[in-house]
Amino acid sequence: STGLGATAVGYFIQGWFKFGGVEFFKIKAAAAMGEKKAWENRTAIYLGAAAGAEFIADIFLCPLEACRIRSVSDPGYAASLPGVAARLVKEEGVVRGFYSGFGPILFKQIPYTMAKFAVQGRAAEGMYNSLGKSPKDCGAVLNTSVSLGSGVIAGVVSAIISHPADTLLSKVNKAGAGGDGSIPERMMNITKETGIVKLCTQGLGARCVMIGTLTALQFGIFDTVMRSLGAEKFHFHAPQ
Repeated sequence: STGLGATAVGYFIQGWFKFGGVEFFKIKAAAAMGEKKAWENRTAIYLGAAAGAEFIADIFLCPLEACRIRSVSDPGYAASLPGVAARLVKEEGVVRGFYSGFGPILFKQIPYTMAKFAVQGRAAEGMYNSLGKSPKDCGAVLNTSVSLGSGVIAGVVSAIISHPADTLLSKVNKAGAGGDGSIPERMMNITKETGIVKLCTQGLGARCVMIGTLTALQFGIFDTVMRSLGAEKFHFHAPQ
């Protein structure tokens, strides 16, 4: 098993909750605060909405991510995604089998998602300002281009921020990594064994390219799907 099935299912579910959740929390926050305060505090709203949506999404992602990592680290573990999940539960239980990486995944994903949505939002805002137009004044092609461009910027920034935790997560889910203690103890042991510099820089260039490209595609696809459904992505507006 290559872990492809778990990756596809896990990140589809996570993306559904994450992108939809951020829009939901942004709209609710803006409605509660009013247009003026929402505009003045838009970065804080981006950060809070992203953190809340990511936490919910990770509850669903974590078991599938554990299955993916076990499949990749031990290809003979089971022949299918349900088989990997069943064996993990049988041998390690639900909490240790599925959620041993929950702390690290939150440590990785929440700062990553906060950076991704906040940077993308402000980058897109800057692009529209430089064009002297609002999203409503632009056609589908131009709006998609802004989504893709701002997505690349957001992806690179968020990849740099989340890289150490991503490396740590990959290691902590491998059988026996970091010893047999608690999850924080194992994380500390892995950090000592690997070294801070290596944890922060190993594979970073490739990750920036990959995440920058994927993030651009995510925002481009999300905006396209929203338009095709007749819905509009929420944008903050400066009060007139």
